[in-house]
Amino acid sequence: MQASKKLRRIQRISIFFLTLAGCVNYLDRSALSVANSTISGEMGLSASQMGLLLSAFSMSYAFAQLPVGVLLDRLGARLMLGAGMLLWSVAQLCTGFVHGIQQFFLARVCLGIGEAPQFPAGAKVIGEWFALRDRGAPTGIFVASSTIGPAIAPPILTALMLTLSWREMFIVTGVFGILVALGWYAVYRNRSEVELTPDEQAHLAEGAQEEPNAAPLNGAQWRNLFAQRTTWGMLFGFMGVIYMVWLYLTWLPAYLEHERGMSIARAGWVVVIPYLVGTLGMVGSGYIADWLYSKGMAPITSRKWPICVGLVGAAAATVPAALTPSAWMAIVYISVAMFFLNMASGGAWSLVSVAAPRHAVASLGGIQNFGGFLAGSAAPIVTGLVVDRTHSFVNALIVSAAVALLSAVAYMVMVRRSVSVTQEHEEGAALATVQPAD
Repeated sequence: MQASKKLRRIQRISIFFLTLAGCVNYLDRSALSVANSTISGEMGLSASQMGLLLSAFSMSYAFAQLPVGVLLDRLGARLMLGAGMLLWSVAQLCTGFVHGIQQFFLARVCLGIGEAPQFPAGAKVIGEWFALRDRGAPTGIFVASSTIGPAIAPPILTALMLTLSWREMFIVTGVFGILVALGWYAVYRNRSEVELTPDEQAHLAEGAQEEPNAAPLNGAQWRNLFAQRTTWGMLFGFMGVIYMVWLYLTWLPAYLEHERGMSIARAGWVVVIPYLVGTLGMVGSGYIADWLYSKGMAPITSRKWPICVGLVGAAAATVPAALTPSAWMAIVYISVAMFFLNMASGGAWSLVSVAAPRHAVASLGGIQNFGGFLAGSAAPIVTGLVVDRTHSFVNALIVSAAVALLSAVAYMVMVRRSVSVTQEHEEGAALATVQPAD
């Protein structure tokens, strides 16, 4: 059964705005990394202090994931992502006016809270508007914003910083984000707000084993997600993905400047290369997952294999990137690592959309992202401490490779079936289990 013209239009609009919002998301969170050396020099910050400042975002982002997932399943992506974009854009704008590390820290915390709904909202939107067999490709496209954003961020942000100043760079990007937030809220509609024909409802439900009118998770059902091995496997597994993603995102420009001797302007352009290659891995992961599913592989398995292969490949490429004496060979190895790492990242978000029924997708996505960014928040701090003590990035890169390998094992061993959501009688007794196909 094919999607109707109305469904295809909704799908195109949804993916366009999710991808645009994701690019703005990463443009804003990348700003501090691009201006790392300039800001630390002006404000007299050490590498350890900058690592702490960089982690202020990821720590608040991590802990905001848990309530955000529940709120998304209850209130919908239109309101939650719109409000989140507005908050993070205002925080980005205000960063241009900070005078001191305390104000900077607070702005980064607000940025993290505001950006928290982005990817769980994307998983929920895809779970609402795409049939199960078609979810891999749109997931890969929208999650590719996490590589497109960092790819376009260095040249754009570097140009703004050198033409204007680092403060005006934050202000300009904040204003742009506010405009995108207003556009999303004006154009997007949750599935509950759109009248669908029986054929359209049947198309969207094809392949999924769930109750079409299931209520959002209550507290007991949400807590029950933590009693399942798959949830913990996704949480621990995503730690390795985001640890390495966040290491590269926060420290790659500084690494190229200090470890490889590149100028700020040159590093701003060279950073584009790994992220462009990473985009291929991100988009490809979705098509690979859909292809594996079309060949008869179970939904969970078809998503899990790209994740595991991606984590092992990223680890294998990161070690020679750390050890090679050649700056350009380091870029080649980092590009290969980014390809595989983003294959794993895209697969992880595709996994969310098939590992839970539609009314629990955002909650599971929030839990996964919580684990990822709990580890990701440690990456800048660990890297800063290692650089301060050894004056080199070598050991920091090798640590990230080891974390990625451990995460691949977590996915392989612990993620074997989809999560179940227990429905209850009014008195609280268990009635049935809703579980998508494995």
